[in-house]
Amino acid sequence: MLNSTMSYRELPIGIFTGSSNPVLGEQIAQAYGQPLGKLDRVVFSDGELYAKYQESIRGRDLFIVQSTYPNADNWMELLLLIDAAKRASAARINAVVPYFGYARQERKDQPRVPIAAKLMADLLQTAGINRLLTMDLHASQIQGFFDVPVDHLYASAVFVDFLKKFRLTNLVVVAPDVGAIKMARAYANQLDAELAVIDKRRPHPNEAEIMNIIGEVRGRNVLLIDDIIDTAGTLANAANALREAGAHEIMAACTHPLLSGKAYDRIESSVLSKLLVTDSVPLRQKSDRIEVVSVAEMFADAIRRISTDDSVSTLFNP
Repeated sequence: MLNSTMSYRELPIGIFTGSSNPVLGEQIAQAYGQPLGKLDRVVFSDGELYAKYQESIRGRDLFIVQSTYPNADNWMELLLLIDAAKRASAARINAVVPYFGYARQERKDQPRVPIAAKLMADLLQTAGINRLLTMDLHASQIQGFFDVPVDHLYASAVFVDFLKKFRLTNLVVVAPDVGAIKMARAYANQLDAELAVIDKRRPHPNEAEIMNIIGEVRGRNVLLIDDIIDTAGTLANAANALREAGAHEIMAACTHPLLSGKAYDRIESSVLSKLLVTDSVPLRQKSDRIEVVSVAEMFADAIRRISTDDSVSTLFNP
C-alpha cells in the first residue's frame, strides 16, 4: 500500500497487458516509453485460466490493459490479474479497459433483466482496482456505478484530427439513433458541420428498422457517428436510408469494432465509402473499407498524467 508521506508520482510504473488486445498493449507501453511487463498465462484443459506476473510488482503503480469484448474469458482474465496484483502488494491497481464490455446493459428497461454494467463495475472493485481508465462508454452514467475514480477518454480526440485530413466540405454529422445525438453533436461542433439524426425502432436485439431522418442530408457529404459497431445492421441500414434521401458521400466513424455475425459482409455490400474504427478491439479480418486509427498514444498520455497526478481532462482541451 502507498505510504501516507508519498504521492503516486514517486512510484515506479508497471504496464501489463492481458491477451484480449496484446498489440494495443504493446503500443501503449512503447508510446509511454518503457517495456511491457511480462505475464505468464495458461489455459488448463477444461478452459480454466491461470495468470502470473513474471516480475516483482510490489509497491508499483500498475496499469493493466485489457479490452473486455466477448467471450467472458477476457473479463475473467482481467479479474485474475487484478487479484494477483493486489495479493502481490502493488501500490495502486489501474484497470485500463479500452472497450468496456456489457455496457449496453446499463439499465433495467424491462422486467426481470440484469443491469450487467453495474455487475461488471462491482466485480472490478471487489477484485481490487483503485482506478478505471476507459474510452467511449456506451452510456456515460456507467461512471456512477464505480466508487473509485473513472477516467473517461473520447475517441473523438483522435478521430477528428484524422477526419480533418480528408478536408470534407458540405458535411453533415449524423447520429444513427437518439442515443448517439450527444456524441454526434460533439463531432459536429469540432468539424464545423451540421447535425442530423435517424429515428429508428429496434424490435429485437441486433435488429433495427429505419423510421425517419431528421435533418437535411440531400446533396451533402455525411459522417455517421456511433460508439459500437456490432453486427453493422444499424450502420448499413442508416447508410442506405441516407443514400435514398439524397446524401452524397457517406462515411462512418465507430469507436469499438466488435463486427460480429455478418458485419463484414454488410459493410462490403453497403454504400459506405469508408469506415473508421479504433484499435480498442482487434479486427477479426481486414477490409479495404475499414481503416484503423490507433488510440495507443492517447492512452499512454492518459497513463502518464494519472501516474503524475496531472489532469486527464486537459487531453481534450482545444
